[in-house]
Amino acid sequence: MLLLVAATGAYLVYRVHTGVHYRWNWSVIPQYFWRFDPQRDAWVSNLLMQGFFTTLRLSIWATLLGSFLGAGAGLFRVSGSLFKRLTGGGYVECVRNLPPLVLIFIFYYFVSNQIMPALHVDEFARSRSGAVRGVMTLCFAPPERFAAFASAVITLALYEGAYITEIVRAGIQSIEKGQWEAAASLGMPWWTQMRHVILPQAVQRIVPPLAGQFISSIKDSAIVSVISIEDLTFQGMELMAATYLTFEVWITITAMYLVLTLTCSLAARRIESRLRRGLS
Repeated sequence: MLLLVAATGAYLVYRVHTGVHYRWNWSVIPQYFWRFDPQRDAWVSNLLMQGFFTTLRLSIWATLLGSFLGAGAGLFRVSGSLFKRLTGGGYVECVRNLPPLVLIFIFYYFVSNQIMPALHVDEFARSRSGAVRGVMTLCFAPPERFAAFASAVITLALYEGAYITEIVRAGIQSIEKGQWEAAASLGMPWWTQMRHVILPQAVQRIVPPLAGQFISSIKDSAIVSVISIEDLTFQGMELMAATYLTFEVWITITAMYLVLTLTCSLAARRIESRLRRGLS
């Protein structure tokens, strides 16, 4: 099977090189990963690595915020209160049945153009000291792009949170009914049952699909390029427009996404195997 795949890949490469009338120029691509800065006397990240790190930051913050949101909404989904169940269900249905592109534009124009200026977030970010601005740039985005970055994170968190909600709900509902009955027989109120009996068991079942959702957030983050967030996809479009190296740029972008997602996938498998050993 592997030989067949390798032979097919070799044939496709051969056909591309002989049948496609395109002048390949891979020698230009490496300089867009890192460049030497004479002022700093050091190597610094260039367009592709800047986009790579921005995509990673977006995914991490969106997953963290989405996890908090999904955990809360997931608890609402299994609550005994009808109002809470309807609230959690309404959030999931509204978000999952809307195109993420629509959410991106809504939050970009509402959060970035209306709420952020009203709260003077941009002025606050730009008025900080150089050290604080450096930390903001490292952890989030440059101060002048912080509002757009925040709107992208909020949108992705809402979108991913809807799926995390269902992961949390399914994890809680997968716990055997006898666990609930045993906890109730000890006189525990609902929240005490949840905190001390149900959630510790449910977390072991929630973590593996949650790791998979982080991989999904990496792929979903590409959509924020439409609001000029300088992620990997946006930098790829900018680089393609500047160099006209369509195939080289997008093959490189594809490989970088694969490196990121496959690394996370391998880490998720290791976490899942450890949790499985812990359950056995």
